[in-house]
Amino acid sequence: MLKVENLSIQFGKRVLFDEVNAQFTKGNCYGIIGANGAGKSTFLKILSGELDPTTGRVMLEKGKRMSVLKQDHHEFDNYTVLDTVIMGNKELYEIMKEMDALYAKEDFSDKDAERVGELQVRFEELDGWNAESDAAALLSNLGVPEKLHHSLMKDLEPKMKVRVLLAQALFGNPDVLILDEPTNDLDYETVAWLEDFLANYENTVIVVSHDRHFLDAVCTHIVDIDYGKLNFYTGNYSFWYQASQLAARQRAQQTKKAEEKRKELEEFIRRFSANVAKSKQATARKKMLEKLKVEDIRPSSRRYPGIIFEQEREVGDQIFECENLSKSMEDETLFSKAEFRLQKGDKVFLYSKDSRATTAFYEIINDKLKADTGTYRWGITTIRAYLPYDLSPYFQEDMPLVDWLRQFAKTQEDREEVNLRGFLGKMLFSGEEALKSVKVLSGGERIRAMLSMMMLQRANVLMLDEPTNHLDLESIQALNNALIRFKGNVIFTTRDHAFAQSVANRIIEITPKGTIDRLMSFDEYMNDKKVQELREKMYAG
Repeated sequence: MLKVENLSIQFGKRVLFDEVNAQFTKGNCYGIIGANGAGKSTFLKILSGELDPTTGRVMLEKGKRMSVLKQDHHEFDNYTVLDTVIMGNKELYEIMKEMDALYAKEDFSDKDAERVGELQVRFEELDGWNAESDAAALLSNLGVPEKLHHSLMKDLEPKMKVRVLLAQALFGNPDVLILDEPTNDLDYETVAWLEDFLANYENTVIVVSHDRHFLDAVCTHIVDIDYGKLNFYTGNYSFWYQASQLAARQRAQQTKKAEEKRKELEEFIRRFSANVAKSKQATARKKMLEKLKVEDIRPSSRRYPGIIFEQEREVGDQIFECENLSKSMEDETLFSKAEFRLQKGDKVFLYSKDSRATTAFYEIINDKLKADTGTYRWGITTIRAYLPYDLSPYFQEDMPLVDWLRQFAKTQEDREEVNLRGFLGKMLFSGEEALKSVKVLSGGERIRAMLSMMMLQRANVLMLDEPTNHLDLESIQALNNALIRFKGNVIFTTRDHAFAQSVANRIIEITPKGTIDRLMSFDEYMNDKKVQELREKMYAG
């Protein structure tokens, strides 16, 4: 279907890909993973023809159509939403426009009629008569209301534009579908619809995503970009991660006999293939796993941050409580009547359909924003650490990272250079990187620096507003595991489904009409019919 032959790309002296050969076949979904800077997005640009390789070539089977999720949100500003979606099938859209132009002619001739007849044959082959209804259905499924379908793209807010461009990529059943971070700015319900759509998609999908739940739901293969090469693995992300971790542990156990290692790996493959997600792809995926050879499982060379949250002291019985908290912005109610009390061991997923609501709530309970109504109280035994959504105020000064971290140290021992570098080293800031100016840190580096600060504070209550933003999969996995192990209390917000499901034991949703509070996992919460009925009432106009 889609082949890559002897592909290399070099930027100056840096070789990003070196003599890469790969084949992507029909019926499979390939999840592209790799550390930040490994070249995931660059590889997709090469596949789509947006970027030329230094050497080698990309070959798409003759007569097949490729569709790409566009990243330029202004490219279609002067087109209607429906037209933008139909433009996903360029040939169909051009036929429609030519036919419209011919029909609009005042001096419509026999030659024009003959041309219309030719166009209609191809129009029917491309299922043109259903184009508008199919485009409208895609938009509705992706959360774009019908009232916006005839609006101009330039009049849409950015989050809606993302959904329209995703509908454009999905439109018309392309033979090869290339998606770079398709779940960005989508709510959980829309991501779930997209997961079902792609899990049942019969053509070829190639996707880059930091959403592990999404990769697990849709992928038949994981493609790991490492050292300028593409390494293909059968199975979804969880299988790749667990298998590579098992292989790494085995490699560290030098005394373990080869036969024992083989049996352990074979048992792992059997267990995982029995737990494949339910979808049309499940049977094929299970067969692939059953055919997998033990030799195909290799340890990853990837580096994972060492995130360990320790408590200076255990929290007492009085932790946190709030009563009747509310906040509005520009005459719009973000949340009202927020009331709950934290108990020992609570790991709360703080949720809202409007991310501004959760961010405002964190800012209020950290004394950075004033509530419109209500009160809140922290227990005297609480030691709190906060990772806000907007990190820019923390990184204004031009100072070395190690000195930046020193200002958050509470003891003389923590202020020592060796200890500060230890905390930074755990977050992969080693050697000269610890002297880098904080003003030039990337988004992912800023979050890793903030996590170093939080570890240094030894808090017993952690608050994290969208902590997975900008992080690579390795850092997300490490943070996820650290919060599961943490013995204190956690309040967090995230768009990462796997993160929410694995960490939270309590869901608190703040809405314009009150609070929904349940002791259950995130999946249980989203699948509880009574909860969903209540949510509809809470958000009703």
